[in-house]
Amino acid sequence: MSLDDVLSRIDADLPAATDRLIELLKIPSISTDPAFKEHCDAAADWLVADLQGLGIDAQKRPTPGHPMVVGHIDGPGPHLLFYGHYDVQPVDPLELWDRDPFDPEIQDTPNGKVIRARGASDDKGQLMTFVEACRAWKEVHGTLPCKLTFFFEGEEESGSPSLVPFMEENRDELKSDIALICDTGLFESKVPAITTMLRGLLGEDFTITGPDRDLHSGMYGGIGMNPIRVLTKILAGLHDDTGAITLPGFYDGVTELSDEMRAQWQGLNFDHQTFLGDVGLTAPAGEQDRTPLEQIWSRPTCDVNGIWGGYTGDGFKTVLPSQASAKVSFRLVGQQDPDAIRDAFRHYLESNLPDGFSVEYRTEKGSAASQMSVEDPAFEKARQALSDEWGIPAAYVGCGGSIPIAGFFKDIVDTDAMLIGFGKDDDQIHSPNEKYDMESFHKGIRSWARVLAALS
Repeated sequence: MSLDDVLSRIDADLPAATDRLIELLKIPSISTDPAFKEHCDAAADWLVADLQGLGIDAQKRPTPGHPMVVGHIDGPGPHLLFYGHYDVQPVDPLELWDRDPFDPEIQDTPNGKVIRARGASDDKGQLMTFVEACRAWKEVHGTLPCKLTFFFEGEEESGSPSLVPFMEENRDELKSDIALICDTGLFESKVPAITTMLRGLLGEDFTITGPDRDLHSGMYGGIGMNPIRVLTKILAGLHDDTGAITLPGFYDGVTELSDEMRAQWQGLNFDHQTFLGDVGLTAPAGEQDRTPLEQIWSRPTCDVNGIWGGYTGDGFKTVLPSQASAKVSFRLVGQQDPDAIRDAFRHYLESNLPDGFSVEYRTEKGSAASQMSVEDPAFEKARQALSDEWGIPAAYVGCGGSIPIAGFFKDIVDTDAMLIGFGKDDDQIHSPNEKYDMESFHKGIRSWARVLAALS
């Protein structure tokens, strides 16, 4: 099959592809707000109709929350599954938007044309890059290059409560040779990338209680133990002077980078001083014997996300508070066990409580890290396809954040995931005035066409 004809069709059809994206962006599919339930249904219906127009057997599948969209089409060669999500973040604060978030507009900026709307980059624009690549293949050749499954979720931005049960109930239907996910970005907004590492996440939300009421600091100061003093000492002890995390057994399961991957990361010439300087920081704070990219992508972390207790209003209320609270999160890598780390943290916390003190936890289940094996030849084929389209050697990169769906594919349906995305650092996802570069949209469609050709 001629790839050149498909690429030419993509170029010629870009205005129509943009119009279709605009139609989808107009639907306010905010999944976390019940007031937008009908709009989430409408977005699912729109995608079902669009896939059916390509000859794909697509259906809207109910869940206890918002529906899934699942579509199948037979073809030769391998079986690929593509995942994306059609729901979007809330738009608040609305007054910070320059226009209606669901009235998409193509705008000229100093860095080129962008499409401005909620969901433009996360994830409707990215989702549609793959659909449009499939459309071009179908229109040029009458068929798609391989067997495909389409899997679109409507609750990604609200915690995916229906995702795992749905995947478990439909395990056989969702099994494929590889799962493609388009919800990531270019490295430093210019280098095409395949994300092969995702950190897991564990959070602890807890309250320490000492005295049974707030105490007058004149009467009890000195003799009474202050819960905030206890808490801050505990939190300060989580790191040593080199930035390493002190919990016993914390680094069990942390894997080292291969020499090849370390060399590739060094070749990216990451400017950590600019990266930190852009947010008003200067020096890396992680493990001092690790490079900045390792600290972000391949090393675990422990961070205090919030701390409170006592009186915080204007003026002074001179009390020893009864309680002190904190939220602590851990980003996990490699084979670290969230349950083991939770146990180690709780043991550390409880063993440092004074007599008579207690602790209460409010915590959700953690998720392990995901690491994809680049030994699968499909990864190198896809990397070459991206390099050919962008004219820059594509890179295998890590991701400091967590994308649980990648791990779910491995754990539930025994399918490895390949994460390819075309977002840019300044897309303002989850923020007012979200945008998606038209270059990313156009070259993203072309990239997926090349990847489909390479993997088929």
